[in-house]
Amino acid sequence: MPTDNRPLSPHLQIYRPQWTSGLSICHRLAGVVNTIGSLLVIYWLVSLASGPAAFERAQAILGSWPGLFVLFFFSLALFYHLCNGVRHLFWDAGKGFELDTAWRSGQAAVAGAVGLTVIVWIVALTTGGGG
Repeated sequence: MPTDNRPLSPHLQIYRPQWTSGLSICHRLAGVVNTIGSLLVIYWLVSLASGPAAFERAQAILGSWPGLFVLFFFSLALFYHLCNGVRHLFWDAGKGFELDTAWRSGQAAVAGAVGLTVIVWIVALTTGGGG
């Protein structure tokens, strides 16, 4: 028989936002963005298999400024999810739970994601890979 007297877990309205909680929310959002971005990759691959006209159309869409904007944030989400996933692997091994270490590893995940995204886009744009 359920009891109604159980204490409820505090909600986001009770807790003050923290760096690590923000990174956790961003990690989940990046997972959603990666799912949507994967659908774009599937669309691009299907257009490639569907012939030159379909591929040209996909290239025009993804190579436009709005398309490049979406692809940029998809790549940022992909790299953030990767870097933060490595951080989580250390946590799974029982390492890095100290507040200072958790803070610095979060900063490293964000810096790594931004750095990798910028490097990939600079290489892509300078070698003719973007638009």
